[in-house]
Amino acid sequence: MTAISQGRTRRTALVTATCALAVTGAMLLSGCGGGDDPDAGTNGVGKLPAGKIQSRTRAAAEAAPAVRLSGTVATSGRTYRLDMRLKADGGSGSVTSQGSTFKLLRVGRQLYLKADAGFWNHADGSDGATGKLDGKYVKVPQGDPAYKKFSGFTDKAVLLDGLLTLHGTLATDGHHDQSGTRTIRITGDKGSGGTLDVSLEGEPYPLRLVRAGDAGTLAFSDWGKDFTVTAPAGSETVDYGKQLPTS
Repeated sequence: MTAISQGRTRRTALVTATCALAVTGAMLLSGCGGGDDPDAGTNGVGKLPAGKIQSRTRAAAEAAPAVRLSGTVATSGRTYRLDMRLKADGGSGSVTSQGSTFKLLRVGRQLYLKADAGFWNHADGSDGATGKLDGKYVKVPQGDPAYKKFSGFTDKAVLLDGLLTLHGTLATDGHHDQSGTRTIRITGDKGSGGTLDVSLEGEPYPLRLVRAGDAGTLAFSDWGKDFTVTAPAGSETVDYGKQLPTS
């Protein structure tokens, strides 16, 4: 009978233990499924039916104190480019349409509009008011037709309620990425009724919307980031003196 040295026994045991650790490690890595499960480490909404995802993202959007939205909205035969920051008691930002850009500011229920001479020339059809209005905030009376039209661009509840709607049969359309954030996409009628990318990280906020019928594309960001809206100084405000233009 041949004797086995203690050194050889130790080496054999070490090799066996090393192999066992390697196998166990490989099994653990495969068991974690980090690359196989797209919902690993997410908020879990990616596993829900499309209807529930839409409900969750609308609830998250409504509860958020503030948001920024940018992109295009086509309505009533016109396309508007928006860059707005919104919260419950106000909003501010810019709107561009037909080559003219104007700024909107709402503080509580008071709405102000600020534009350059080109905007007012186009609105008036003359340059009579240009000198007075150029670069000034114009207070929009609440009874003016322009108030209803333009205040909607500054109203978080109204704007999101009108935008965050997909038409037709809802379905999920895979996992995606929006500016580095993982998302789950939901669609209406396979995309013809619009698509909405919902964050899989943190709160299930809507991050990108493609509206039905080529009616615009919007990105949502800065969810919950507060900002200040302050009424302009009297020296920066003028009275238009007649009904404001709505187009």
